[in-house]
Amino acid sequence: MQQILSAYQPHAYAAMRIVVGLLFICHGFQKALGLFGGVNGQPAPFFSLFGIAGWLEIVLGSMITLGVFTVVAAFFASGEMAVAYFIGHFPQGFWPILNQGELAVLLCFVFLYMATHGSGIWSIDSAHTATG
Repeated sequence: MQQILSAYQPHAYAAMRIVVGLLFICHGFQKALGLFGGVNGQPAPFFSLFGIAGWLEIVLGSMITLGVFTVVAAFFASGEMAVAYFIGHFPQGFWPILNQGELAVLLCFVFLYMATHGSGIWSIDSAHTATG
């Protein structure tokens, strides 16, 4: 089965990159713009920790989704999720399943993988390298 499915690895990775990037943008919209229920029902102040995180998520998520400078964007997104975990979740306990930090940990490592893997197919980066 792995031999059959491995032929689709580039496509599965690209789909993962795009979907994870879009979900990250949604989290940014929630924090920075108050969409999807906002933070306490409203946008976070621009220069607050949540506001800055929201705008970072919109920008980095867009870069990851489009596949432009994905290595750099994913590296910074991974770092943001590590900071989010240690500031927002770790103080409530060690285990992510108990302190509600599973998503931050998961995204941290998914973005770290993306930073080591690059943009892949269906990306602006791959279109640029194919033509130039």
